[in-house]
Amino acid sequence: MIEARLYEKLPGSAVRCRTCQWLCKIQPDKAGVCKMYKNEAGTLFNLNYAHTSSVAVDPVEKKPLNHLFPGSLCFSLGGWGCNFHCMHCQNWEISCANIPNEGRGKAEVPPQKAVELAIHYGCKGIAWTYNEPTMWFEYTLDSAKLAHAAGLYSVYVTNGYATEEALDLLGPYLTAWRVDIKGFSDGFYSKLARVSRWRGILDVAKRARHKWGMHVEVVTNVTPGINDDDAQIAAIADWIARRLGKDTPWHITRFHPHREMRDYPATPLDTLEHVYERGKAAGLKFVYLGNVPANEHSDTICPYCGNRAVIRTGFSSQTVGLNGSKCANCGTDLNFRV
Repeated sequence: MIEARLYEKLPGSAVRCRTCQWLCKIQPDKAGVCKMYKNEAGTLFNLNYAHTSSVAVDPVEKKPLNHLFPGSLCFSLGGWGCNFHCMHCQNWEISCANIPNEGRGKAEVPPQKAVELAIHYGCKGIAWTYNEPTMWFEYTLDSAKLAHAAGLYSVYVTNGYATEEALDLLGPYLTAWRVDIKGFSDGFYSKLARVSRWRGILDVAKRARHKWGMHVEVVTNVTPGINDDDAQIAAIADWIARRLGKDTPWHITRFHPHREMRDYPATPLDTLEHVYERGKAAGLKFVYLGNVPANEHSDTICPYCGNRAVIRTGFSSQTVGLNGSKCANCGTDLNFRV
């Protein structure tokens, strides 16, 4: 165990965790909503430091991140637990673990070792992914500092529910904030993720982009009958355009039945096409479809001259029309980090 960085002591040996927006008040010998932060005699500890559930070398496009060092490899690490309880979670075996020991079968990977392995395997960056990264916030912060010093990019693949204090500690070191905006209504977040106060996700995403200059890409998993109504889809697209910028990539991913939602159908392709068109109508320049093999909305095309800048097949990409971050044909900035 390692002492938490973000918490306050309360009367009666209780503590208030300030790592995520639950702001759990935790009594002695109890854990927070995520089960990964525990109060031991008035001191809050993280139970998950360096304990991995998953380690892999992935293409960065798998995160998905289409405008961050396209074609690069990313050393990817997952831990245990989550502060959401999504009905359709595909990684529930690690996200719904009650304690980090439950099912642990992978080795510990200390921060320095993670950086060394990333370099050894030819990766340009490190990502904390597969489960919510704030569940081992102290580990990701220490690792991000070392990755930054080593010249590696770093990525949070996140539900976005970190506090502003947590983001601000990461801010000087973290390259990319790949955030889920799962829906755009109280009812949706309450039903799907058991979260009632979700709008802080939006505030933190704006802060990542505008205060810290992080590269931000947004994912929305479109789920039939849950968040595929025009009101929510329009609200998400319009919010991204207005608050993050029209050059922010928006990944529209296809729902597949899983966990508590096995009786729901996969998202119809025409629904995804409709959402794509709504994103373009909002002025978003880069809208992509995910979980749909060989679709026509995978490539990056310059919105001004039509030049094809990056060609993608699955998680493989080929840069054919970029000059740095700009279109090689007309010079328009396409919001890439390279």
